[in-house]
Amino acid sequence: MMDLEAFVMEWGLGPAMAAAGLVSGLFFGVMAQRSQFCLRAAVVEFVSRAYGRKLAIWLLAFGSAILALQALVAADLVDLSGIRALESRGSLSGAVLGGLIFGVGMVLARGCASRLLVLSATGNMRALVTGLVFVVTAQAAWQGALEPARLFLSGLWTIEGGPARDWMARLGGGTTARLALAGLWFAAALVFAWRGRVGAWGWIGGIGAGLAVALAYWLSARIGAAAMETGMARGITFSGPSAEVLMRILAPNSRPPGFDTLLVPGVFLGSALGALLAGEWRLTVFDTRSGMMRYMVGAVLMGFGSIMAGGCAVGAGISGGAIFSVTAWLALLGMWLGAGTTHLLLDAPKPAGLDLPAGFDLARAG
Repeated sequence: MMDLEAFVMEWGLGPAMAAAGLVSGLFFGVMAQRSQFCLRAAVVEFVSRAYGRKLAIWLLAFGSAILALQALVAADLVDLSGIRALESRGSLSGAVLGGLIFGVGMVLARGCASRLLVLSATGNMRALVTGLVFVVTAQAAWQGALEPARLFLSGLWTIEGGPARDWMARLGGGTTARLALAGLWFAAALVFAWRGRVGAWGWIGGIGAGLAVALAYWLSARIGAAAMETGMARGITFSGPSAEVLMRILAPNSRPPGFDTLLVPGVFLGSALGALLAGEWRLTVFDTRSGMMRYMVGAVLMGFGSIMAGGCAVGAGISGGAIFSVTAWLALLGMWLGAGTTHLLLDAPKPAGLDLPAGFDLARAG
């Protein structure tokens, strides 16, 4: 096994973390592209009572991420102490409202942040443009014109950091309980995947996407331990890292590189590689049928919602869910509710006489 301590000593903590982000991103990109991993598609199947392969793939990713990470923690291979997602003060109102807003935007944009990034690498210009609007809005919500609104809404209901943000700790659940719950999630995912007749790449890619999240935590934690730094463990997320990449492109940045610096480029390269090897790279653009307004509105809502919620569908939903962050689980619940309701109102077949007036039909707005 590579001597991480020697690697960190030679290259420095920042470049080592950036390399970990690149490796984790490459793996996630390939797995997500080959499996067509997407939270929006999973929600649509769930509220439509289809319970097919897309829901099963998401559950495989979620279940494998929790089980793998909790097993690593139990084996003392990942140290989660000191990480911001648990130790800093959190926002319950931001998690709920941000999750709801993100879920609405996810359906309008026809994909979550990770799905847009993956599709962009396969030649989908609709996803690329939508993703850029998402990133600009996320930056505006973090340190721009939308920051005051985000801070106001996030400050309505907050929670202390530490054990208060770990809902398993609040319930008194120890290592055995965490592993048992993770095992139940993964077992449920296996049942859904078997009943949904998931193909080989669905199994491989769904589990692989979840393992990529655990890999990110493991690599970053090991590098932090090699550098004798605490709180270095990082999962996979896309709102903050995407905004960082954009700002580094637009203006000189003296900040040293870190895990987030190469995470997004890694996912993009991994997805592109997967699409090219599978012969699935195709140029796709906006047209009169697809429209554009719906995607742009969705991107803005996702960008603002992701910063409020503390992450996107992967960042808060899977990376945060895997460490049992109470704000992450609330955000994920909000995403499911917001996306499911929006799909039922806009996209699901409606009984005759209940169609929305054309002026209010965002699903067709172009």
